Amino acid sequence: MLADSPVAAIIPANDLARAKRFYTETLGLTLTRDVPEDTRLESGGTIVGLYETPYGGQAQHTLASFKVDDLDASMSELKEKGVTFEDYDLPGLKTVDGVAETDNMRGCWFKDSEGNILCLVQDR
Repeated sequence: MLADSPVAAIIPANDLARAKRFYTETLGLTLTRDVPEDTRLESGGTIVGLYETPYGGQAQHTLASFKVDDLDASMSELKEKGVTFEDYDLPGLKTVDGVAETDNMRGCWFKDSEGNILCLVQDR
């Protein structure tokens, strides 16, 4: 039924203005709609929505993953913009210098301006 319907990531923000700056200036997403009830950005043809709520940053899981061609280059560029990458040592997930690797992918995680967990992933 929904196989042909686009999907959007909807991300909570404690401070909508701060989140918009992070997603546009730090991540480089394009702001495509900015009205009080509907803030949208675009990333690779996918919509990322932001909404203001006091519950931003409370999820302890990844809210969105960005597929990249070169993980190391993407990480370097984001580090230059002040992004800090998370390290994890969990059952089934261990990072080394912020990067987890499997036979099929390489990935890293970081938090946005609101504390939401985002991911970069590179297929192998």
